[in-house]
Amino acid sequence: MEGTDDKLIQVGRFYQKLNDIIGSNLPLQKIYRSKGLPAHLIKEKHFNCLKHIDDISNIIKNPDYVGINPNEKGDTVELIKVLDKNILVGIKLDVDENYLYVSTMYDIQESKLRRRLHSGRVKKFIIDKNK
Repeated sequence: MEGTDDKLIQVGRFYQKLNDIIGSNLPLQKIYRSKGLPAHLIKEKHFNCLKHIDDISNIIKNPDYVGINPNEKGDTVELIKVLDKNILVGIKLDVDENYLYVSTMYDIQESKLRRRLHSGRVKKFIIDKNK
């Protein structure tokens, strides 16, 4: 991650429960987002997500749904939080620099979320209050 510190903002930490739910082995480390994420969202026309950039930390800590994108290469996770819309935050591992980063963020329709739940692509995130 040399030379990228001025371009990245820490937004959270990856934790074991996420690995357990999706059956992955992503490193338990800090997650970053690029300072250029707002420009990326505008370019991709994900305007509904701009107001939720400051919610990324909360989405990471308390997602409503967790899954993986089978079409992505490498280690990825999708976290979905129900806010005013269903907001999906995609997180990838940069294998060359060995750090986790927010790769995308967009709103996902309720019907698409239900299909992904039905297919098993995403799972409900449940916090065990007894632990």
